[in-house]
Amino acid sequence: MTGLIARLATPRKEISRSLHLGAGLGVAGAILLFWCIITYGGLVDTNFCPPPHKVVSAFAASLMDGSLLRNAWASLVVINLGFFISSFIAIPLGILMGSFRIVQSALEPVVNFTRYLPVTAMIPLLILWIGIGLEEKVAVIFIGTFFQQLVMFADVSAQVPNELFNAAYTLGASKRQVVTRVLLPATLPGVIDTLRVTMGWAWTYLVVAELVASSSGLGYMSMQAMRGLHADLIFVSILVIGLLGLVTDMIFRWIKIVTLPWAQQR
Repeated sequence: MTGLIARLATPRKEISRSLHLGAGLGVAGAILLFWCIITYGGLVDTNFCPPPHKVVSAFAASLMDGSLLRNAWASLVVINLGFFISSFIAIPLGILMGSFRIVQSALEPVVNFTRYLPVTAMIPLLILWIGIGLEEKVAVIFIGTFFQQLVMFADVSAQVPNELFNAAYTLGASKRQVVTRVLLPATLPGVIDTLRVTMGWAWTYLVVAELVASSSGLGYMSMQAMRGLHADLIFVSILVIGLLGLVTDMIFRWIKIVTLPWAQQR
């Protein structure tokens, strides 16, 4: 027991897989237990905080009538489009911004100003410019993630040690080879980690866009449920968004393991 406590109290010390799974399941079980206690114990109004069995029933009903799959698919299409477009532009531009001073000087003032603008304040303007269709929601995700990604990708690139570049030049590498064989491989692990983080932000902006103006999606489904006082459907929407986000995070982790086996995994 003393050895186990010492291992757990040691920073970055590896633990067994069973202990890893047990810790996660223990916290999840504690949350579920608390939910059951406050709902079945009558500590809260179940009209606003439904018990687990009502949420499961609402999930099954929405799955059977097709509304859940339809709205989940609509949200997935929007978020993947917006996130892909943002990442496709931000990754190379962010690496350039963190590696070349002239690019940093040109972009940093505009980027640092724009990334502090609240995306929610731009939604009315985007509705006026684009409308309330797919393009508006994609634009919300793009604006919400692009400028944040630029800064984070630039930081990843800027943290590559100069010693790696100096060693490559000493060995006779050209500037092009330094970029393609030193800079890019050194930044890829951080790029994937940044994509994992910013995907969570993208989901937040998606729900905001769907709550304000939309006719489909999980955010729209949640808003419609709120208008009908169906708290169980709101819980279903929230849980499905969390589940989809978890699956996305696992995909990014898998990509990192498969494509970058030499990178340290956490």
